[in-house]
Amino acid sequence: MSGREHGHDGTAPHGTQQLGAQQLVAPARPTDELEVVPGFERENLQGWIPQLATEADIRAVIEKAFDYRGDVTITRRNRESNSNDSSEITGYLFDRRIGSTLENSVVRLILATSTERPAIPYSEIAALAFSGRDTAAGKSYEAWVKKYWEKRSKGEKNISIEPEALE
Repeated sequence: MSGREHGHDGTAPHGTQQLGAQQLVAPARPTDELEVVPGFERENLQGWIPQLATEADIRAVIEKAFDYRGDVTITRRNRESNSNDSSEITGYLFDRRIGSTLENSVVRLILATSTERPAIPYSEIAALAFSGRDTAAGKSYEAWVKKYWEKRSKGEKNISIEPEALE
């Protein structure tokens, strides 16, 4: 499709207008007044142990865990029906594969203690806890800009905001 169906002129690139010999130039704004797009609030999930009563609960919590930038602890149901034992596994949830049922939906973790990447079916998850520190909390662009302006308002020169050291 050329775009002409929607009223676009195929000779000029999108977003440009041909103005002839005279070009319109927007007035320059001082850098102190640059527009900043607001971000979004992140939930503080660290330490949360949600209830997993229904299939919808499990799917919703796993989506939150997938977006979480810290370790989670999953308590697995024991596969043997005659035992009530359960095992815990802690790691970073880096992948989830969503199927039509809990049995064919899977999460994958990078373990905290090794480089293993086990796959755990949703149906084996008895509980999930947001156990690790959210390493992305407070590190948005908006937080960086706020720190910059705080330092600038105090009169600091050669402002450089360095990233936090990794553990």
